[in-house]
Amino acid sequence: MKMEKASTGQIKVTATGFLSLFSLVGIMFYGLPFFYDFWVQNFGWSRATVTSGNAFGKIVVGLFAFFAGWVIDRFGPRRAMLTGIMMGGMALIGLSMVTALWQFYVCYLFSALGYICGGPLPNQVLISRWFDRSRGKAMGIAYLGIGIGGMLVPQIARWLNVNFGWHNALLILGILMIVIAFPMAWFVKDNPPVNTGQIKQERPKVPLSSILKRWPFYCLMIGSMCSIGAVSGTSQNLKLFFSIDLKFTQEHAANVISLVLASSIAGRLLMGWLADKFPKKYVMILIYTLVAGSIPLLYIASTPGIIYLFAFIFGLGLGGDYMIIPLMAAELFGVRVMGRIMGIILTFDGFSEALSPMLVGWLRDKSDSYANGFVALIMLAFIGIIAVSMLPRNTRTA
Repeated sequence: MKMEKASTGQIKVTATGFLSLFSLVGIMFYGLPFFYDFWVQNFGWSRATVTSGNAFGKIVVGLFAFFAGWVIDRFGPRRAMLTGIMMGGMALIGLSMVTALWQFYVCYLFSALGYICGGPLPNQVLISRWFDRSRGKAMGIAYLGIGIGGMLVPQIARWLNVNFGWHNALLILGILMIVIAFPMAWFVKDNPPVNTGQIKQERPKVPLSSILKRWPFYCLMIGSMCSIGAVSGTSQNLKLFFSIDLKFTQEHAANVISLVLASSIAGRLLMGWLADKFPKKYVMILIYTLVAGSIPLLYIASTPGIIYLFAFIFGLGLGGDYMIIPLMAAELFGVRVMGRIMGIILTFDGFSEALSPMLVGWLRDKSDSYANGFVALIMLAFIGIIAVSMLPRNTRTA
């Protein structure tokens, strides 16, 4: 009976991760770029401006991520998730009503808070607490929420826009975020039953100060910053690149973006399985190589079929990118300090994730071409590969 209860709890945890990541990342992070060109065309804002909202929110609340990590380690991830889901949903509802730039930034501030409190950070801690040997598979299944959400949202947003207008489309998406994610997070438990032994078997935690003195922490942080910057800078500019530069129709742009996220589903399952079978360092290098190798295809995106090849390769890398970081951190440092460790890493990752799209948009505005922006993204991805290659093969420091 005890094993059955533990198994039921793990299913609930995985489902909670799936639904919250579907909402906080799939809808909010990958859904909002679908509306960038509407803001450019309706408000006359530049590409740098419409991509700066994410940067503003992440930078202003970025240092809060470490505090959120401490809170999660101390009090558990559930309360943070419930708060984050509400803030994320309200942010989209607010964006549906903005008429001025300051309102735009306020909504993105709440979006960033929602992402930190209810997105990857608490889910990574929750799943790492409940799973040990199958942690990679569990993380992969939960992170399918991002892929499925990101795949469906462009199509849903396009349909909502056609039938209700883009303002109401954002309003409906914000309500859906709360309805989808909040109920399951309400019932999930922070920790598995003590008698399962999952927490008892965990090695005593090493003080955070000791971990911060070791080079693997900085290799992981730099590698993740660079790769996430490359992924974010690419994905956040795709809709603008497709609809304005390549003159894709709204339907064509939505279809290609959906293909990217569909491919990311396969990437999450594949990379989660590989992470349970092989050293995570090598899986991480594979993921970062896929990202670096896909971006150059955008230079020849007008060649028939190339954009679909890009969507497939980039999607595979995208699928594993965010997921592999907490798996590597748990292997290196243990789960008892996961909240604080990932809080620090996600703070810097958040800066990179926020600034990279704005940099690419700024380079596009200045040169009237995405060529220089793509070069910057490729360089970031390769720096990430170099940093990860310096990680120990299979070492655990906690």
